[in-house]
Amino acid sequence: ARVRAIVHEQEAERVVVGLPLTLRGEQGSQALATEEFVRALQDALEVPVESYDERFTTTLAAGAPGTAPEDARAAAHLLDSYLTRMRAR
Repeated sequence: ARVRAIVHEQEAERVVVGLPLTLRGEQGSQALATEEFVRALQDALEVPVESYDERFTTTLAAGAPGTAPEDARAAAHLLDSYLTRMRAR
């Protein structure tokens, strides 16, 4: 319910969820659980919900300047990478 409210309040057109793949790009148990979460969000929300590879975002965030929490900086890297990919299409 809270995610639905945030999507509505922010007028989000899409939700992007970080997918924790292994370093080899394979789906481990965390990625499988994340895919289940994505399916639940897809059922609950009226906007598209996608997963996107989050490998190395925490490493990038750790080296990035700023006062935001590391998780927030990692999420920013994830979204920036996703948007760059979408623009390249």
